[in-house]
Amino acid sequence: MKNKIHFIGIGGIGVSALAKYYLKKGWQVSGSDLAETEITKQMKALGARVHIGEPKASLVTKETSKAVFSPAVPKNHEERRAARKVKAQELSYPQALGELTKEHYTIAVSGTHGKSTTTAMLGLLLTKAGLDPTVIVGTKIREFGDSNCRVGKSQYLVIEADEYAASFLNYQPQIAILTSLEADHLDFYKTFGNIKATFKKYLGNLPKDGVVVANKDDKNIVQLLKKHKGKIVWYSAKQKEAPKLKKKLIVPGNHNLSNALAALTAARILRIPDRKSVAALSSFAGSWRRFEVFELQEPKPYTLVSDYGHHPTEVRVTVEGAREKWPKRNIWLIYQPHQRQRTFYLFEDFVKTLSSLPIQKLLLLDIYDVAGREEEGIGAKVSSAALTEAIVKTKPAFEVLHVPTAGEAEAYLKDNIQGNEVIMSMGAGNIYQNLTVRLIQPQGPGAGLTQSLQKGKM
Repeated sequence: MKNKIHFIGIGGIGVSALAKYYLKKGWQVSGSDLAETEITKQMKALGARVHIGEPKASLVTKETSKAVFSPAVPKNHEERRAARKVKAQELSYPQALGELTKEHYTIAVSGTHGKSTTTAMLGLLLTKAGLDPTVIVGTKIREFGDSNCRVGKSQYLVIEADEYAASFLNYQPQIAILTSLEADHLDFYKTFGNIKATFKKYLGNLPKDGVVVANKDDKNIVQLLKKHKGKIVWYSAKQKEAPKLKKKLIVPGNHNLSNALAALTAARILRIPDRKSVAALSSFAGSWRRFEVFELQEPKPYTLVSDYGHHPTEVRVTVEGAREKWPKRNIWLIYQPHQRQRTFYLFEDFVKTLSSLPIQKLLLLDIYDVAGREEEGIGAKVSSAALTEAIVKTKPAFEVLHVPTAGEAEAYLKDNIQGNEVIMSMGAGNIYQNLTVRLIQPQGPGAGLTQSLQKGKM
């Protein structure tokens, strides 16, 4: 029996998590990606054979029984063609993860915002409660050895269920958590109506005794579930224990309180005592690129916050969380818009959000283009320069600058920091690698976060 599996796009945060799962299960794992990253280096260190560079058909051999590919990989990719030639089972990442959901008692976390953090919180909660879950999440968790995958021995599987390209339709959970619902990924869905219809279809995957855990504070979710016939368990920041729970959380902001309440509600369905749940949630110190805090000293002492947020709502709630945590300090936001189509479709939302933030300075990098997901000619319709101009016209109470590259942003910081500022580096593109990592060197990625946690500064 063949037990060799090949991953195309193994450097992706989702695909790499699944590759780690199969490694832990004793499979021979190979993979490929176009560029070397800290994730591909980690995969090599764990025992995967990883090829970096142009596609190579010879990576897929007659011993390969499965080939898993990132949804961005086209059908005519050389390694996908090779998989078909040797009659290997060919699966997209969502399809492969969907197979696992059929074999486990699955708790899937979906929604426009909060998926990764809620999945991480719930995974940690179940682990500390002794349920020994398998967890697959779109970020690295410190408590899981800075990994996006934890392989447990129990029936429980906790996953992040991404809605992009209707990926979550492949999953069959017993519990479906809905964190939030807004317009996003309009390059695929085109309209908010299509998004809602797809979420309804996804909930149809629940079994008859399945449960929806839903955010009652989100009006779109309330509307979505009006005619839902299955069981719904609501959670809300207005429930009586919410203020007490918020005081116990390390991670700041009302959005993180909502994420914690979602995890707490799911834990109650699994009959985990509240004392165990609250203890676990109060120990959660955040995850990779989700309000990740570094205390830096050069050129003058300041706090750096790295965050993955790239939707207007995510930007707003994350900055509000920073303002709540540091009410009297100057906050600068360096933001890299992610994907031209998202920026184009949500342009007015971005202008409204970015012009009303409780900050002292906004630096906008050029838009990060997403390969294979940009409409032809969209570049002529939208730009960071145009976004900057529109924000300035609203006359915000802070300085707004268009700083095209991460290198220019780094130079600006070094020339203008006075000391004690909170600098927020935000976006889902390459701002992390091109700016955040450079700022925290020579400590190296992750070192600043560990030091901050040890000093109790998060």
